[in-house]
Amino acid sequence: METHISTTPFGRRPMTLGMISSQVAAKAMPADLTVHKWHVFQNIKEARGALGATDRALAILDALLSFHPDTALYGDSELIVWPSNEQLIGRANGMPPSTLRRHLAVLVECGLIIRRDSPNGKRYARKGQGGEIEQAYGFDISPIVARAAELKELAEVVRAEKRAYRVVKERLTICRRDIVKMIDAGIEEGVPANWGRVQQTYQAIVGQIPRTAPCQVLEAITAKLEDLWAEVREVLESFVKTKNMSANESHIERHIQNSKPDSKSESESGLGNRDEADGNVADTDNVRSLPKRELPLGIVLDACPNMLWLVKGGGGIRNWREFLAAAEVARPALGISPSAWEEARTAMGGQQAAIAIAAIYQRQDQINSAGGYLRSLTDRAKAGKFSVWPMVMALLRAKLDASKTTGTGSEAEAAAVDLETAGKVVRTENRLEISDALRRSLDKPGRRS
Repeated sequence: METHISTTPFGRRPMTLGMISSQVAAKAMPADLTVHKWHVFQNIKEARGALGATDRALAILDALLSFHPDTALYGDSELIVWPSNEQLIGRANGMPPSTLRRHLAVLVECGLIIRRDSPNGKRYARKGQGGEIEQAYGFDISPIVARAAELKELAEVVRAEKRAYRVVKERLTICRRDIVKMIDAGIEEGVPANWGRVQQTYQAIVGQIPRTAPCQVLEAITAKLEDLWAEVREVLESFVKTKNMSANESHIERHIQNSKPDSKSESESGLGNRDEADGNVADTDNVRSLPKRELPLGIVLDACPNMLWLVKGGGGIRNWREFLAAAEVARPALGISPSAWEEARTAMGGQQAAIAIAAIYQRQDQINSAGGYLRSLTDRAKAGKFSVWPMVMALLRAKLDASKTTGTGSEAEAAAVDLETAGKVVRTENRLEISDALRRSLDKPGRRS
């Protein structure tokens, strides 16, 4: 007589249509179907969110599968395992019995196992005379064989969603980084644009990013950021192209002028009669008599206070690195081309070139062409006939003269102290001294700032 197969749970557990659906699927699976149980289990782990399974439930399913001796599961084989709760707890890392029962119910609800309960709810197997199992009561794992193809497709969908989410997160991160750095570059290089509005637009878009968001939401936000990225990029590229065209025209113009022996270049005609401070080159021809030591940063800032206007947030300049950064901002404001700036740094050194820029920026209202003036200084530096000392000394003397003329007594004294400090240039153990040649140059009665 054929043994009746249990289809309802023992005790107070109710029967549901989901249980019947799992039993129908298991009954309809082909007899020749073969799956690798651990491959199917891997698909279940990846698709657990879509299935509604928990991590603890998967730990129990892992233990249940380990009680089946075969790795390959067949559609026509016996797929019921009957471990006791104690055995399951041991293989499920010692979870409490109440947790075990709760997550076994989750596996049943997800349609991954079927309960085959005995009349008294115990799990066991009855063997025949030949030792073969005639009837088993426990958990039927045939649903994972019957649903193997479905579980594989579901896992592939989940993997594709994860890939798409990872890609959109990468796009979002890169786009945010690009926009922030392009805005900073535009501000630093003096590119004409309403950067305040651009920053506000960027902050408004970024503010829409939730802490946890589905892929579709991130796609929409990333699309907005990419549109903003395209706008900022177009502004910067247009500015670069315009500057390149201007640089090419200037290069062609200089080439034509230099090919005429009777004509003078811009630096020769407009600036050749200037010295490094304000125009008298003859007074500073003897560069060898000038100090060889570096100018202290404090003295340079006293002579060129306008450089402090270029510091973000109105802060001070604390070191040479910040001074060089301020010079990088002053350079485009003066209309000095990148090529002229690069030549100056090569000929003078970065620090000396930055001091020259600061002196030009301080006297920009008295210089017709800052770019031509810097090129003239660069040519003199290449010939070994240039030093930044006379420029700074002249600016300090102008500051002192202005204080004597229009300032109060205390201001005049402060300016005098600045000039006296600037004059002490030869470092000893505890103080600085001035060279005789520089003192004679500074004390000339006819020298004006």
